[in-house]
Amino acid sequence: MASEASTAHGVRTRVYSAGVLDREDFPISDLSVYLADPETVLWVDLCAPARGDLEVVAEELGLHGLAVEDAVAARERPKLDVYSTHGFLNMYDVRLDPVSGGLALSELSAFVSSRALVTVRKDDSFDIDAVVARWDSSSDLAIHGVGFLLYGLINHVVDGHFDAVQGFDDEIEALEDLLFNATSRGAEVQRRSFAVRKSLVTFRRVVLPMREVVNTLLRRDLDVIPVEMTPYFQDVYDHVLRATEWTESLRDLLTTIVETSLTVQGNRLNVITKKVTGWAAIIAVPTAITGFYGQNLPFPGFATTSGFATSTLLILVISGGLYVLFTRKDWL
Repeated sequence: MASEASTAHGVRTRVYSAGVLDREDFPISDLSVYLADPETVLWVDLCAPARGDLEVVAEELGLHGLAVEDAVAARERPKLDVYSTHGFLNMYDVRLDPVSGGLALSELSAFVSSRALVTVRKDDSFDIDAVVARWDSSSDLAIHGVGFLLYGLINHVVDGHFDAVQGFDDEIEALEDLLFNATSRGAEVQRRSFAVRKSLVTFRRVVLPMREVVNTLLRRDLDVIPVEMTPYFQDVYDHVLRATEWTESLRDLLTTIVETSLTVQGNRLNVITKKVTGWAAIIAVPTAITGFYGQNLPFPGFATTSGFATSTLLILVISGGLYVLFTRKDWL
């Protein structure tokens, strides 16, 4: 019954003993019991935790008060703070909406000690089940304790960043196709460009600090992860670098698209202006001739059939000549 009550309040727990999953969803009041065994490693997940649940965990693991405040506060920047007995990690899972170009963020905090990993989610939008599935699929690494749990967690978040970058790349390719589509409207390109650019700026603030986070974890002097897990974290670091470099490239490319869109619109306006001017010149010919022959004064051909024929012929010849000339010069 205690286990069911714990899970109902958004608390999930696991205990690994000697690298083997021993028990799940035990009440957090039993933390001290499992911590007494030096062979155990604990995972505690708190989703939108009550203050009391977080204080129980903080007391059992000796968590720093500043780190607890950061875990409760919303919209903390991605970072890794190292305290004397544990580390505090804050990062974001991201999801890109391919229809609207909007970016959804899920904030996650984690306390990392030598014997326990405590994850704190602001809401249930972060897919913690996917992280658990990663742990279960690589259970042979569980012998490495907290380093194994932390690797699965960060790897899941970084993979999400990589998927988002791929989504941004697809969006920008669609913008490139739309940019040079003769039937597309400039307003649509600008609207989508602005939406993608806004999301990309937000994404950049989330993904760039992860480079420093993972790099700090790899420092040998901090002794945060076991040596055996170093190659796995180096692989994650490589993915982080690729995501950040790709993000910078996409930002530059998107800026170029916006500038090109303005240039294309200016060119189209010039073409339209050129064509309107050409047609105005052609229309001016019959206007001038009929206006001349409309004078209320005697002149050669006045009030005669030959005068009418002469004016009509002039209109056809001069207007036709201008049309041929403008067409050859690609003005029409």
